[in-house]
Amino acid sequence: MKIDKNIIKELTDYLNEFNLTEIEYTDKDTKIKVSKSTSSNSNQTISVANAPTKIHEVKTKNLGTEVTSPIIGTAYHSPEPGAKKFVEIGKKIKKGDTIMIVEAMKTMNHVPSTADGVVKEICVEDGQPVEYGQTIIILD
Repeated sequence: MKIDKNIIKELTDYLNEFNLTEIEYTDKDTKIKVSKSTSSNSNQTISVANAPTKIHEVKTKNLGTEVTSPIIGTAYHSPEPGAKKFVEIGKKIKKGDTIMIVEAMKTMNHVPSTADGVVKEICVEDGQPVEYGQTIIILD
């Protein structure tokens, strides 16, 4: 099987340009799926399949506990513009502490931490759209 590297490069460019976490391309019996890790490393997961039933995948590892978004919406780091952020890198937080707000349908939803820990990485920018299950912070 010959893999067209240009398609993978183009899909990777789309991931970065549109700030996507995953994109899939299907043509007849070829299926190419490109996704990227939400960690600060620029590791990317690339899946290539000759048929939909044969998927070869390379997984990347995030070190730490991932806290994910419970809903689709827009993530905000503070309760209002100019206010103190809920979390900063290096800050100790406890399970249940509000780490972010995700706005969905004009409703502000407080997102609680699912674990105790120290904030290792904030994976989304203030005002950035988030998907359900997308990692928003990583705890040590």
